[in-house]
Amino acid sequence: MRRCGKSYLLFNLFANALKAEGVDSQHIIKINLEDRRNLELRNPDTLLRYIDSQLTDEGMFYILLDEVQMVEEFEDVLNSFLHVSNADVYVTGSNAKFLSKDVITEFRGRGYEIKMSPLSFAEFVATRTGQSIDEVLLEYMTYGGLPQVATMSEDRERENLLKSLFTHTYLRDIKERYHIQLDSDLEDLITMLASAIGGLTNPRKLANTFQSVKHSSISQDTIKKYLDYLQDAFLIEKSVRYDIKGKRYLETPAKYYFEDLGLRNARLNFRQIEEPHLMENLVYNELRMRGMSVDVGEVLINEVTSDGKNVRKYLEVDFVCNRGYRRYYIQSAYNIPDESKREQELKSLCHINDSFQKVVITGFHSVKHQDDNGVLFLSIYDFLMDENSLRI
Repeated sequence: MRRCGKSYLLFNLFANALKAEGVDSQHIIKINLEDRRNLELRNPDTLLRYIDSQLTDEGMFYILLDEVQMVEEFEDVLNSFLHVSNADVYVTGSNAKFLSKDVITEFRGRGYEIKMSPLSFAEFVATRTGQSIDEVLLEYMTYGGLPQVATMSEDRERENLLKSLFTHTYLRDIKERYHIQLDSDLEDLITMLASAIGGLTNPRKLANTFQSVKHSSISQDTIKKYLDYLQDAFLIEKSVRYDIKGKRYLETPAKYYFEDLGLRNARLNFRQIEEPHLMENLVYNELRMRGMSVDVGEVLINEVTSDGKNVRKYLEVDFVCNRGYRRYYIQSAYNIPDESKREQELKSLCHINDSFQKVVITGFHSVKHQDDNGVLFLSIYDFLMDENSLRI
């Protein structure tokens, strides 16, 4: 996503690592395509000729292109270097469709994609001194993990930056890229999603809300396109439902989570800081940073009502997480004040009959332990600070 540190990683950390390995700076070609001074290089032929002119000997050249999606037909430019034996090309981009469709498909194993996220909580903690971990967690859930935000200490400064980034960077990018003229519906949609993180929804339900609340006739198809645009810009991610017993996906409704909580809160003017929902979004983001695919789980059960009738209903599991041969079923429970709440959190997990690990992540300090049903309980702090915390 924009402003998560891609350029710094490429032009500073990576370039310095190359130099530390003995690569001559003349063999590192750095081009920031977002810089207006490089406007001419957004033309693919001009860019190609410029890079060719820099390859002055037979040594290995490292070509670093920032925001490559700003070049028309950029995949042809990159393809042109596939058979140049002394050219090693690295690019960044801020649009999911560009990178997934054009780079990964086009190069068929000859290129690699690494997704960058804002700072994880553990990384964010490393930037803080003199604060309790509770204070740092609240700060992280409020202002998120964008690197520039992490360098600031004043709340007003962070709030102003996040609001400005949302309006003048993320929204503007989407509007310009997809030529959206009447943007009030797009902005209202983002507000709806921000207000309902962790809630199941779909384009039809959202269209009904627009009609009843906003008196707007926006169509389901337009809402679906807007949702796709927001995902392509890495602002939100979609998590679909998975029937655990039936072993099948239920495409709709789905949940949408924000990739950075600070941007979510900025959209709502920092007025809805609801820890249970923010913690659920935070857990989702952390699982995705760890390379897991994350779905919303559902367990079909049969119950007998008080009048003796058999009824079938779905119980929700917050997250079904898969990575390789590992699977975890996870509930995010900010607070468990009494036994009834504990039973509520455990009910769906106890109806899953396979042997994969079942986990409850709580929002308070507690000792990591397993109960008699084999369910692992751990605090949000242990979960976030230990990448292997889900394993027993």
